[in-house]
Amino acid sequence: MTHQLPDRNALEAAAQIIYRAMPPTPQYAWPLLREALGTEVWVKHENHTPTGAFKVRGGLVYMHELARRAPQVKGVISATRGNHGQSVGFAVRRQGLQATIVVPHGNSKEKNAAMRALGVNLVEHGKEFQESREHAARLADEQQLHMIPSFHHDLVSGVASYWMEFLSAQPEIDTIFVPIGQGSGICAAIAARNALGLGTRIIGVVSAHALAYKLSFDQKRKIESPVTAVIADGMACRVPDEESLAIIMQYADDVVAVTDDEVAAAMRLYYIATHNVAEGAGAAPLAAAMQMKDRLRGRRIGVPLCGGNVDHDQFARILSADSFS
Repeated sequence: MTHQLPDRNALEAAAQIIYRAMPPTPQYAWPLLREALGTEVWVKHENHTPTGAFKVRGGLVYMHELARRAPQVKGVISATRGNHGQSVGFAVRRQGLQATIVVPHGNSKEKNAAMRALGVNLVEHGKEFQESREHAARLADEQQLHMIPSFHHDLVSGVASYWMEFLSAQPEIDTIFVPIGQGSGICAAIAARNALGLGTRIIGVVSAHALAYKLSFDQKRKIESPVTAVIADGMACRVPDEESLAIIMQYADDVVAVTDDEVAAAMRLYYIATHNVAEGAGAAPLAAAMQMKDRLRGRRIGVPLCGGNVDHDQFARILSADSFS
């Protein structure tokens, strides 16, 4: 079965919505990353968006389309570990709406603070993302709020704008690495690659401590897996989204896993080589490229630094340690 992805016209229309709120982000090939990996590494700096992560693009398009489709909606709700919630908070302010966001207990203090600063009504519930999402669905019914899903075609169209920027600027990139949370990022990469007619290899990246998407990809069926990820919280998925999983299984070239220690090493390398701050999920693509560097020599690779929203205390520990525990 072939799954429908937004075409080039839809992606270009979505990009115009985004550019009313923010400019394109830069991409650079950093010399010290080339030295570390032994090949040319292009970084797409999604840590330079208004919320410090790529998710804001999807939020802007989703809320724009929701206001057009359902002008009667007065409030929205969703669940997140942080970046999706910030994207919703940023976007709803432009539409004059109120947002409620559910996060698990123990969520990033600084991401929580950023969401509150955007005017979000923050609710803490559950031990991990899936429990937060189920609670958000219950609140949506009880309070008559519109439930924003973690995966939706409008989110994909918005996120794809950064991949259109990246792959249009660097069409000779051979392989890109994309972190997988609920799938909007990698499905957006697939949509952009297909719309541009490129042959770029797309490799999904999951946490070795949250293997649901990799196990599902490898076994070609939906598999739930427990979550024990500490620093790559943006990839802390226990239950794959069925629609994004189907697209990944159809179009992605591979899915690989990286450990928290590998992610921490990539966060340190980003800081040393570029003086950019990366959160765990934001560094996961680089961690995967570091893991596979012997197979990548001589290729031109692309990695998104898709978020820089890491808590100060955690980042300080990571920078000062050779491993993370």
